[in-house]
Amino acid sequence: MTSLVGHSGSGKSTILNLIPRLYDIESGDISIDDQSIYNLKIESLRSKISLVSQDTTLFDDTIKNNIGYAKHNASDEDIINASKFSYSHEFIEKLPNKYETIIGENGIRLSGGQKQRLSIARAMIKKSPIILLDEATSSLDAETESKIQDALKILTKNKTTIVIAHRLSTVLNSDQIYIIDSGNVAANGKHDELLNNSELYKNFYEKQIRKE
Repeated sequence: MTSLVGHSGSGKSTILNLIPRLYDIESGDISIDDQSIYNLKIESLRSKISLVSQDTTLFDDTIKNNIGYAKHNASDEDIINASKFSYSHEFIEKLPNKYETIIGENGIRLSGGQKQRLSIARAMIKKSPIILLDEATSSLDAETESKIQDALKILTKNKTTIVIAHRLSTVLNSDQIYIIDSGNVAANGKHDELLNNSELYKNFYEKQIRKE
């Protein structure tokens, strides 16, 4: 698990979006297991990656089809299991038509937390080895955030995970944390190392953790 930390506009999301080639680089290279992502077909690359972001893209279709979209021929059992692990099943069961409920353009009939949980269910059903999380718990109330944090722990277990988090409490146990400042890596290391070696990180930490 690798985390990217930095002020808004520092370049964190741009870095994340380079991995599934939503943007292409102008110089240098990006490799996975020593293989350049530019030697792969985009479809092949993206089949191995799940992105859960603060802007969840949902279709004006049923909940069942929105979750199953991530996996061709997903069974009803696959969809229900992913819903249970993502803490979606409970709210889906309360909807008028349950899994057959039409959710409207971009899930307009759902709350922010419900949309996030469907996005996580979709990533769970895909079972990709690489998970990208872009502020996946931003703008949520504490109870919903807690549920989504639990779901993310299940999603990212034994997976290569790159996280952008607005709350440092979610990145403290990362194997590696990178401080991004104006598009550059200002420092990197584990939490304890950065507290001692990076003034920027120390400032982030003191502003956030000591408030909580």
